[in-house]
Amino acid sequence: MSETIKGRPRNILTEQDVRRAMSKSDSNRGAARVLNVSFPTYKLYASQYVDQPTGKTLFELHSNRSGKGIRKFKKDSKDVSITELLVEGSNFPSYSVEKLKNRLLYEGILAHQCNKCEFSERRVTDYKIPLLLSFKDGNKSNWTVDNLEMLCYNCYFLYIGDLFTKQQVGLIEDFGAPAVEIHTPDWELDSYYKEHFESLGIDNTEDNTEDNSGSEFISKL
Repeated sequence: MSETIKGRPRNILTEQDVRRAMSKSDSNRGAARVLNVSFPTYKLYASQYVDQPTGKTLFELHSNRSGKGIRKFKKDSKDVSITELLVEGSNFPSYSVEKLKNRLLYEGILAHQCNKCEFSERRVTDYKIPLLLSFKDGNKSNWTVDNLEMLCYNCYFLYIGDLFTKQQVGLIEDFGAPAVEIHTPDWELDSYYKEHFESLGIDNTEDNTEDNSGSEFISKL
C-alpha cells in the first residue's frame, strides 16, 4: 500500500509485511531488502508494531547486531550487480556456487527457508539453517531466478539425490562411536558348585555345540 506525500508515493508497511520480511531474512537490514524499501522506511514502521508475547517492537525483535547466522558478504565497486548475475547465459568465473548462494540470501532474492517444506529452524550454536542452493534443471550454469531454489538437507536428499558418498557416510557414522568391548568374566566357580555341576553331567570345559538347548540339563534336574 502507498500514499502520496508532496507528489511522491510513500511505501506503507503493514505489520503483516514486516513479519513476512522478518521470516525471510536474518536482520532488519535484510528485511528492508526483502521489501525493497530503504532502511529508514523499514525502521519507521517496524518500530511501530509491538510483538505482544515479548513486549518488544518488531524492529527490536529482529535486531541482530552481532551478525549471528549471517554469511559475511563484502561487496566492492568492482563487483557485478545481482541482476547481471541472474541473466540467462551469464558467465562469471570468479563466482562460485557458494558465493552466488550467499549473494542471493544477502540481497533477499531467495528466502532463508526450504522451497519445498519451508523448513527454517536455526541451529542454536551458530544460528545457521541447513540449506543448499539447488538448480531445478540440474544445470549449475543456469543462474536465472526461476531455476534457483533453496532446499534443506532432507528435501535435497528426497528430491535431488545423495548429499554424501558412501565413504563420507561411513566416516560420519563412525565418528565418535563408542568402541564395543567384550568383557571376559573374571570369576570362576568354587569347588562346591563345580562338583555339583559335574555330578549332573555338566562340564563347562567341553564343547557343547551339538545340543545347546539345555534339554539334557533339564532332564537331569
